[in-house]
Amino acid sequence: MNYYNITLINSPLEPFTYQSPKIIDIGIKVKVKVRNREVDGVVVLKCDEPSFECLEILEVYDSVYSAKQLELAKFISTYYFCSLGEALGLMTGYEKGDCRVASFLAVTEEFLDGKHPVIASEARQSQKSCRVAYAPRSDIMLSDKQNEALEFLKQHKISLLFGDTGSGKTEIYMKYFEEMIEQKKRAIFLMPEISLTPQMSKRLKIHFGESVVMWHSKLTPKQKKDALGKIYDGSAKIIAGPRSALFLPIKDLGLIVVDEEHDESYKSSSRPRYNARDIAIYMGKLYDIPVVLGSATPSLTTYVKFPHIRLKGGYFSSKKEFVYERSVESLSPMVMESLKKSLEKKEQAILFLPTRANFKYLICADCGHTHKCAFCSVGMSIHQKTRSLRCHYCNFAVAIPQECFECKSSNLTSSRLGTAEATQNIREEFDGARVDQFDRDVITTANKLKAALKSFNDREIDILVGTQMISKGHDYHGVTLAVVLGMDNMLNMSDYRAREKALSTLIQVAGRSGRKESAKVLVQSFNEEFFKEYVDKYEEFLEDEKEYRKELYPPYKKLCRILFSHKNGIKAQDAMNEMLGCLQKNSSVEVVGFGKCAIERVADKYRFEILLRADKSTDIIKAISVCRVDLAEIDMDPVEFS
Repeated sequence: MNYYNITLINSPLEPFTYQSPKIIDIGIKVKVKVRNREVDGVVVLKCDEPSFECLEILEVYDSVYSAKQLELAKFISTYYFCSLGEALGLMTGYEKGDCRVASFLAVTEEFLDGKHPVIASEARQSQKSCRVAYAPRSDIMLSDKQNEALEFLKQHKISLLFGDTGSGKTEIYMKYFEEMIEQKKRAIFLMPEISLTPQMSKRLKIHFGESVVMWHSKLTPKQKKDALGKIYDGSAKIIAGPRSALFLPIKDLGLIVVDEEHDESYKSSSRPRYNARDIAIYMGKLYDIPVVLGSATPSLTTYVKFPHIRLKGGYFSSKKEFVYERSVESLSPMVMESLKKSLEKKEQAILFLPTRANFKYLICADCGHTHKCAFCSVGMSIHQKTRSLRCHYCNFAVAIPQECFECKSSNLTSSRLGTAEATQNIREEFDGARVDQFDRDVITTANKLKAALKSFNDREIDILVGTQMISKGHDYHGVTLAVVLGMDNMLNMSDYRAREKALSTLIQVAGRSGRKESAKVLVQSFNEEFFKEYVDKYEEFLEDEKEYRKELYPPYKKLCRILFSHKNGIKAQDAMNEMLGCLQKNSSVEVVGFGKCAIERVADKYRFEILLRADKSTDIIKAISVCRVDLAEIDMDPVEFS
């Protein structure tokens, strides 16, 4: 009988020991029983016979996790404080016996001790050809500047392509992909959100045909099976999609491109709380392959840590005029007049708002009471379409009240304009104008996204009103007016990156306009001086921001946020205090702050937090490993502070 340690996929539990008469290689996926449930696991260690009775492995699958996948999972488990099973749950194994996959044998017992896995032998790859004939289109020619940028990227293992909107970053990526394919290697192309995939999919498939596979959570089971089939048989040369595409079983990987590397969507909001951009960088070192990070508004961390090449300007000779209005976020006369002129000229406009729904808050004008969620300490958003107040944290909803819950007054008012209300008001003001909403309340499927983008580019929509989704790298060909509201709310967030995020958002939204014709960008803000100084000089902003961050924030310091939540607020607070006492005795980490979260209650759980700062992530990892308590949820390199 043989004995194995099995880590359960997606489980927070430590590995269990099972037995089998079969000899099973490390990394093989198996089925086992846990408390009368059949679950999937991965063999991570061959061990001696234990002193207790073991259950038998029920089934051995035709799937294997490679040594590098196991090493990557171990890194994620250690750095982001999750179980090995949760880390492996991100990944898809290789197909055992497939002609594209080598056998993975004899990973030593050093693996679980934190040392690098050692491959005793790796069978030669089958000589049978699984490759599909590929002939790239030759109609994309790079300019001298683009060729210079490409050569720079090829000379560095990790590099930043810092290119203005419209400067041709995508063409450079595609030329790099071509060279990978010629070398019989494959590439991963990461995008921050599913919302970017339709247009990029079209561009990639025009150029590379069926060699492209798109991967994201909205694929049907059949589509996923077909995509995996192409990945296994080698016909998929470019695998594109949001962060989950990073963990597919890609043999002969030669390049990873992370587009819009600054985007927060790369950070997972649930355990494992990994950042796909940072994992891509780690994978570059693990696989010894180049990683390209691209953005028009790169994060300061990337700008400081890695060599970059700057691409200024673009293919478009059109000019942008920035106009600032000192105003709270509203559809002011100036905004409405600008939209009117755009409609009269039969041109297209986009309007950005950071808030979806009709209004962010419902407030009593007599007593000042804000109608909050019953389970979260936040105001609820007004959704007129469903005639409800909805919490954007836990999705709890109630009918819109006719009177104040506190004083029974019917004098209710609302604040913080949302996309639905803005869309409705613009339609009422401009009879016959074709105005559409573009946010997560309306764009709920990939097909709806594709249809909305097509309608807008076919000029079937005059004005598109949306949230962050509207700024996410889409190509809008005919936009001559961009209206940007809510910048001051972003600038005043309790976040050390507030300036970076607000300026980046403005530049990204503005970049959706003026692709073919001159454009006007109307910005509502009381902070004109800040935006005006840097909106055309993002590199200068990054240089100035470096001085502000030194000795305090990333990239010069490492941060970690520790969350404690429980339905019983006293238990959550006690857990925080217990861990806090231990951490305060550790001289290698600094407790920046602790106490109630800015939003104290979410989903009927009270929340407390500790924010740590240190020179190195290893200092934080060691301190937490010693001091961690049961309720502690660890968020390394946090991007969310509310």
